[in-house]
Amino acid sequence: MKRINVTRSSMPSLEEYEEEIRPIFESHQLTNMGPVYKKFQKQLIEYLQVPELSLFVNGHMALEMAIDALGLKQEQGEVITTPFTFVSTTHAISRNRLKPVFCDIRPDDYTIDPAKIEPLITEHTVAIIPVHVYGNVCDVEAIQKIAEQHGIKVIYDAAHAFGVTYKGKGIGNFGDASMFSFHATKVFNTIEGGAIAFHDKAYGMPLHELKNFGIHDEENIPAIGANAKMNEFAAAMGICNLRRMDECLRRRKAAHDRYFERLSGVKGIKLCEPQKEVVPNYAYMPVCFDETEFGATRDEVFRKLAAHDIYARKYFYPAVNELNCYKCYSDQKTPIAHRISTHVLTLPIFEELSTDEVDRICDIILH
Repeated sequence: MKRINVTRSSMPSLEEYEEEIRPIFESHQLTNMGPVYKKFQKQLIEYLQVPELSLFVNGHMALEMAIDALGLKQEQGEVITTPFTFVSTTHAISRNRLKPVFCDIRPDDYTIDPAKIEPLITEHTVAIIPVHVYGNVCDVEAIQKIAEQHGIKVIYDAAHAFGVTYKGKGIGNFGDASMFSFHATKVFNTIEGGAIAFHDKAYGMPLHELKNFGIHDEENIPAIGANAKMNEFAAAMGICNLRRMDECLRRRKAAHDRYFERLSGVKGIKLCEPQKEVVPNYAYMPVCFDETEFGATRDEVFRKLAAHDIYARKYFYPAVNELNCYKCYSDQKTPIAHRISTHVLTLPIFEELSTDEVDRICDIILH
């Protein structure tokens, strides 16, 4: 039996990628927002149904610079966010010298709980950074209402939500900005890469300058920036993979649906039910195990699968506010996030995962 990892990068054929990068070799323009970058940017705007979009070297730098571009850096500034996320979300806040304030999550879809946001708002609150977890969409209407009432910004971490739509709109249309990650492990990848979607054109130039050393033009550098541009080869991979998204999602859906057939209704197993008015991307397959009802802990299931060369992931564990670097915020109690983080396992799901392999995984879990 072959090894099955939690994910496997989707890739075009070598011949297709070679054809896409041929003009790069002919032009010798490898980076600095060249023609391939611009072609990919245009295609992404259309695919994600967003008005404006800026490409970055990765999703983390995109989020860091979105925070900066929105002018959120303030002395003693606070950002309300979720502890149930990859640590990159919180690092982007902290590296902008802002204080993360952890809000608990909802028990059904694991996204930030809007009912618990407002009590955390203080005179120092400058933004909310919610996360569309596993592609599950946050309560964007409730969050926007809170933000408008208190005059604070909203930046969505949409790293898991590429291509997801809500009420017929691309998920990048909500809030002041949304970050997408195109890391190799994501449902859509450019090897490494990321983007910020936004609707106020005024953010375009600050984002452009921040990712390009602060350069406005050849003789004018009005601000301090970094180097976070996407290169031409990554953009070419994005063009190839974007072409394949419909087929990729069709195959991921088949694996996802098979998991639901096998695991739904099993005592002690909790799955994320489909959200109303959301078109998902089948990016992850999270399963929560209740050891009292199921008869085995999450960790025991994890080890059992690994013994059969199947590698699931405890994602996210520990919760961010329980990590060593954020234990100074351990007084911010988030019991639901803690419980989910200690019970959840993301099972393998990727484009090439067959239904027979899903059956093998489920057989091991259930027997």
